[in-house]
Amino acid sequence: MHVIDDHAQRAGISSRFCATKLIEGDDGSLSGRLQLDQNELELIEHCIQEMESETDFDRNEALADMRYTFIEKVVADTVVKPRESREHRRSLAIDKVLTGKYTAIPVFFAVMFLVFWLTFNVVGTGLSDIMSLGIEKLTQLCDSALVTYGINDVVRSLIIDGIFAGVGSVLSFLPIIVTLFFFLSILEDTGYMARVAFIMDKPLRKFGLSGRSFVPMLMGFGCTVPAIMATRTLASERDRRMTIMLTPFMSCSAKIPIYAVFGAAFFPRHAAIVMIGLYATGIILGIAAACVLKNTVFRGQPVPFVMELPNYRLPSLRSVGLLLWDKAKDFIHRAFTIIFLGTIVIWFLQTFDARFNVVEDSADSLLAHAGRILAPLFVPAGFGDWRAVTALISGFTAKEAVVSTLSVLTGNIGATELRQALPALFTPLSAFSFLLFTLLYTPCVAAVAAIRRELNSRLWMLGVVFMLCATAWAVSTVVYQIGKRLPGFGTVDYIIFALTVAALFAAFVWLARRNRGEVYATSDKAPSTGTTSALNPVRKRRSRGCHR
Repeated sequence: MHVIDDHAQRAGISSRFCATKLIEGDDGSLSGRLQLDQNELELIEHCIQEMESETDFDRNEALADMRYTFIEKVVADTVVKPRESREHRRSLAIDKVLTGKYTAIPVFFAVMFLVFWLTFNVVGTGLSDIMSLGIEKLTQLCDSALVTYGINDVVRSLIIDGIFAGVGSVLSFLPIIVTLFFFLSILEDTGYMARVAFIMDKPLRKFGLSGRSFVPMLMGFGCTVPAIMATRTLASERDRRMTIMLTPFMSCSAKIPIYAVFGAAFFPRHAAIVMIGLYATGIILGIAAACVLKNTVFRGQPVPFVMELPNYRLPSLRSVGLLLWDKAKDFIHRAFTIIFLGTIVIWFLQTFDARFNVVEDSADSLLAHAGRILAPLFVPAGFGDWRAVTALISGFTAKEAVVSTLSVLTGNIGATELRQALPALFTPLSAFSFLLFTLLYTPCVAAVAAIRRELNSRLWMLGVVFMLCATAWAVSTVVYQIGKRLPGFGTVDYIIFALTVAALFAAFVWLARRNRGEVYATSDKAPSTGTTSALNPVRKRRSRGCHR
């Protein structure tokens, strides 16, 4: 204020207002009205940097802290509170554990593990199996009716092998998605997800994201589709788009069959380490991509993150039910539009040859010809066989299709027989390169459709697909070419070890540098679902490293 006081008086503007706006980040218009020269601008920036260094806050956090300090002083001098509500006291007591210095991260991982375990191993999987059984019975009934009717075999194949197999397999995931959103909506309605965003804000901010981006990215380990849909909770369009582009780097559960088959076939002694290394590789490359995007496409800082932590409360059955209905309706709509068309295209390519004759062997299909055309692109990555490329193409419909396609093309339907047949197509090094490619390349058609819908742009959707495919090809090629030149490298033990160590080191650095000096407010009001605000705080807690 002292630096700009004379300029502000001449311009007829409050010097405090001008100082605040310059700290927040002036777009040039205010400094132009104040007629500040370059030396004064550099002095102001130096003052701001000193403020950040002394307070251990960035400039936005420092301003927020000053505002709340002033508010607390006014409230302390003027407001008389006869008592504190029981809900507020209970919330503060619970927060000592859920946002504590040493307990916040372990409790969060325990809660998320329980949610995913119940979704993918108990409740969701059981309901999905029941629905898959119902779809299978309906498919058999329709197949029998079509055979009795004597319909053309091609039309019957379209209905059974195309529509029922494609759309039906996608619909079988509906119970998992509904179950996952059921648990997450309960956590949101109780007020816990606001604490999660607060806990993870500081680490993610270093990569250009805010704390709310963490939950969709975590959901990406289960399924990319609901993870992308969950980005709707992000208030900033910049953060939302950036999160959508980074979520596919998280390895979804549909890729687990691929990891299991290749791990048992090529790395029986290190199958668990291979899977951990792949998950860690996806996280590390997602962080690297975030650093690149925040300095190129998404320049600027994330939205300032001063938030109100609502009191804990019992979830509302009505709000949970409305959310589940909305997600289920949206998923079914996509299943009978984008996914429906995609499965028909894949069926057509697998059924006909170049002269549009029905093929008896899938090796003669249009899909196989497309695989042979694209196979030379993957020679540098170590898997230039057309069957491997064809499996990747079919994996665009669903990642589980990679294994089923390899089974059909090699003539080995059982998992044991397939593991025995894979060494004829891959070496251990090329198999690891193939795993890296399946980890990173374009997600399934359902996820691509979700990206198209959430970004509301075909160009952005194509950009995400191209970025992922280019990253997958580059990483798998580099790993294969380096591994091929290592002396005496018969397996990928060295690469697995290096990736695992790098992942553990990155995780250690990330956790060691997480939240320092956050400011948050706890409201003594009943919360509204899914909302955070810092406009009406009752008590602020400033903790330098409350979970350092």
